Amino acid sequence: MNSSPNIQHILVCHDFSETTEPALVYAVSIAEKFRARITILHAYERPAYSFPESLVEDFEFETKIERAARAALNAVAARAQRSGVEIGVKLKMGTPWKEIVAVAEETRADLIVVGTHGRRGVARALIGSVAERVVRSAPCPVLTVHGPASVTE
Repeated sequence: MNSSPNIQHILVCHDFSETTEPALVYAVSIAEKFRARITILHAYERPAYSFPESLVEDFEFETKIERAARAALNAVAARAQRSGVEIGVKLKMGTPWKEIVAVAEETRADLIVVGTHGRRGVARALIGSVAERVVRSAPCPVLTVHGPASVTE
């Protein structure tokens, strides 16, 4: 039995924060070693506003968010492509951890790389952890990469 992993496709989750850049750097390094391709995924939730009597959705604003997210995602991909690794992008609207798991299944990713804020205690309990939910639900191994050392207690 060959115990060496065969990594051909890496899914990298990117939310445009400073915590996800180190994850992308790790993913590119791994992709170079394994000659794997990378898909960079940005998943975001639909914006909605609550008013006393109803929930309001602003589709024009939603379109602007989608355009801005796509432009930012393409800029991230352009930076990563300088490495020579094959880079693709996906933009999904939905609950981020669910979209990450769904895209990993859909693309048959061999590895998911996700940045983590490293929150602990009350901050983690209140905000939740996308990375933790991905680790618990993913169809493949998940590498979590801590961002900058500014951990909120």
